[in-house]
Amino acid sequence: MNSLLIVLLPLCGACLPRLTQGLGRAWCARLTVLPVLVALALLLLAVPDVFGGGDGLRFSLPWLTQLGMALAFRLDGLSWLFALLILGIGVLVILYAHYYLEKSDPGGRFYTLLLLFMGAMLGLVLADNLLLMVLFWELTSISSFLLIGYNYQDSGARKGARMALAVTGAGGLALLAGVLLIGQIVGSYALDDVLAAGDLIRGHSLYPLVLVLVLLGAFTKSAQFPFHFWLPHAMSAPTPVSAYLHSATMVKAGVFLLARFYPVLSGTELWGLLVTGAGLATLLLGAVTALFRHDLKGLLAFSTISHLGLVTLLFGLNTPMATVAALFHIVNHATFKASLFMAAGIIDHETGTRDMRLLGGLRRYLPHTALLATVAAGAMAGVPLLNGFLSKEMFFAETVQARVFGTWHLLVPVIATVAGSFSIAYSLRFIRDVFFRTTPAWLQEKAPHEPARYMRLPVEILVILCLAVGMIPMFMVGALLATAAAATLNTEAPAFSLVLWHGFDTALKMSLLALVAGVAIYHYRKVLWRWHARLPLQDARHVFEGALQALGKAGERVASSVVNGSLQRYMLILLLAVLALPVWALWGWPHWSGQAGLTPADPVTAVGAFILCAAAIGTVVSHHYRLAALVQLSAVGLMVALAFARFSAPDLALTQISVEIVTVVFLMLALYFLPQYAGNRSSRAQLVRDGGIAALIGGGVAALAWAVMTRPLESISGFFIEQAVPGGGGTNVVNVILVDFRGFDTLGEISVLVIAAIGIYSLLDGLRIDAPGRPRGELINPHPMIMTIVSRPMLPIALAVALYIFLRGHNLPGGGFIAGLITAVALILQFVGNGVDWTQERLRFRYHPVLATGLLIALATGAGSWLFGYPFLTSSHTHVHVPGVGEIELATAMLFDLGVYLVVVSSTLLIIGKLGSISAVPKTTEASH
Repeated sequence: MNSLLIVLLPLCGACLPRLTQGLGRAWCARLTVLPVLVALALLLLAVPDVFGGGDGLRFSLPWLTQLGMALAFRLDGLSWLFALLILGIGVLVILYAHYYLEKSDPGGRFYTLLLLFMGAMLGLVLADNLLLMVLFWELTSISSFLLIGYNYQDSGARKGARMALAVTGAGGLALLAGVLLIGQIVGSYALDDVLAAGDLIRGHSLYPLVLVLVLLGAFTKSAQFPFHFWLPHAMSAPTPVSAYLHSATMVKAGVFLLARFYPVLSGTELWGLLVTGAGLATLLLGAVTALFRHDLKGLLAFSTISHLGLVTLLFGLNTPMATVAALFHIVNHATFKASLFMAAGIIDHETGTRDMRLLGGLRRYLPHTALLATVAAGAMAGVPLLNGFLSKEMFFAETVQARVFGTWHLLVPVIATVAGSFSIAYSLRFIRDVFFRTTPAWLQEKAPHEPARYMRLPVEILVILCLAVGMIPMFMVGALLATAAAATLNTEAPAFSLVLWHGFDTALKMSLLALVAGVAIYHYRKVLWRWHARLPLQDARHVFEGALQALGKAGERVASSVVNGSLQRYMLILLLAVLALPVWALWGWPHWSGQAGLTPADPVTAVGAFILCAAAIGTVVSHHYRLAALVQLSAVGLMVALAFARFSAPDLALTQISVEIVTVVFLMLALYFLPQYAGNRSSRAQLVRDGGIAALIGGGVAALAWAVMTRPLESISGFFIEQAVPGGGGTNVVNVILVDFRGFDTLGEISVLVIAAIGIYSLLDGLRIDAPGRPRGELINPHPMIMTIVSRPMLPIALAVALYIFLRGHNLPGGGFIAGLITAVALILQFVGNGVDWTQERLRFRYHPVLATGLLIALATGAGSWLFGYPFLTSSHTHVHVPGVGEIELATAMLFDLGVYLVVVSSTLLIIGKLGSISAVPKTTEASH
């Protein structure tokens, strides 16, 4: 249960900041950090279970069992390591953000998005099911998009967020495809089953495709070459977001994916070539480019890209010790990179700029910050006695032993040394140019000062960790690395020792060479800058935006050839497609007629079919007269409802007649804003063309109907009929299907209904339309007395009928959807008979909360089954004896039906109320203005 709570606490706590921001920024921050601290405490309490040598903590609830998806979480060594980084640094970021954010910003929206993102990352690293992992993967992309674009008034923030979402979203689609293939190969999406099937996956013919798809997901999220360009442009986010995304979350998701799938996909030559190659390119490109960035956060962003390339390269080397080194550097990078971003934020906060060309001599004004930043930058450069030195030495040692590229194996240590040299150079630039260079005149006049005491506290904690891990590494992280490595390798971790002195070995020689070369590169940096300025380089953002614009223009050209505002043309294209696709699929079908005989038509059915056809034809012929066409269209709906009743489908008949009434009322309201007569705009040639297409479509549908009806019926209805009572506890098979067997479909449908209602409300809100006739206020009698008198007593009668239909729906025709439509019709009658204002004054509730309540009740009903160990939306039923009434049946599906009822009623009222309140402006009046 702890693993579930660790994920749920930040997700559920995301509502606290918006609710408490009225209490002040301080209380908002305190209440924001509370669920994070509780989750961190639960994580620390799990240490005995995770570090005890077992499988850690597991939690699982069945969800979509037939799809292989479960709400399952695991807390093993690898997930514990990442969860510690996410929660630990998350606490420090919240504290830092309280002092960093502008005083005018209450912080509610920021902390809400931060907790949402934190919960998504925790769900990703703790997920014990691949489909659940992909779900949280996508949630991290969406929440990071919102965080990067937090300052949405800034064009750069919007573009950076869009770029990040586009790249990582595309990678997420590739990952989903790879996960689905893995599930098909293994036969399960459970992580234990997948990790145990490494040999099966690597030996499968689809292994190369699976590997490429999963690596696309990892490389896009962790900004590996050639997908690295989005990360520097995510710097438009507030600095606390940058510190969090670059140290413990977002970009670490990709390397986590490499670690989690390491036992499944590694060990092959293809893995080594792809992962090591991408890591090498990213390592060198990020390190070199960082030197030429003048923005503090830009330098740190490319430094992050380089270090992520280092970790990726280590995973690609295919050795257990390289995996340990990769995990060690993940921890080290999180500490020194978070502290450096926070230090950059302090500099920006106190000076108003991040441009290193405008800064210098800040050690005089920010001595404490200068000391902290110097130590953190030393850790980033790999200075001895700091944590970065140890993992860098392990990295150099592993590159020397690498044999990934065969005879070109020396390429790996050479590139590693060159990248290390540039790492020294840009770290040295970060420190000297900002803190130890001559102070510019404008900065002397500004005289910046140290920030608030507790704004520096997170940086101090992280820098102390850099020192502690660097000096006593085995005590600080030895057990953590061993446990995480065992979970990553899915076997025992290799024996390793973290000590400060390994002797004068090859790794130390590489470090010394990198140090000397790095100092030389920094000394001649201006020569390199001039050389770099002459290169024909393009900003990746401009390339990306140009590609988007070109894609948009191409889409406009395609759309302009189709979309011209003519509904007739749209229908023509749609019908031609409907005609062409079946003809192409069924061309050459040998037998259109089966052997089964048709049921003889009785007179009643024949008369009903004749009326239905006549009404449909009349609707088409008289469509110029809109009111007459609407009346005949309602006759079509009525005859369809009678057809359902005639062929023993009373539920469908009730639904159809209720929907028909609501639809006709909506159309009547819409007719007010349309001319009463629409002229014939079709030429004779167009009429011939349209008639021919109609005949072809009608003939095709008739042929398909004939082919189906003359063949034996093979249906799954027998299963539902047999299982309705024992499985769903109801004799009304249709209702049992909707709320039990196919309840997830119904949940999706009411979710779409909620979205549609809110969308329609937003579109109609404040809408002003030219009225073709007189304005509503000039109507002689907008609400006839007979309508007013009849509508009012009809409401309680209709509500009683709706209650009766609702309660009996599980065993007899009815249910929440039909009851909701009946209630909606009764309330619509009040709007029509008494007016919008009169009715809304008496409906003393807001529709939006009722809409949300209905959806939440349906969700809670589905989730309630988890408490008893059953899959999502599993219903239960029993019979109870009520004195004076007798035995009645109770089913949890009734709660689900209640949610459906509330959604239908509130969405209908939301739309009808907004339709009735549209401002109608006469054309003559508008013209006079």
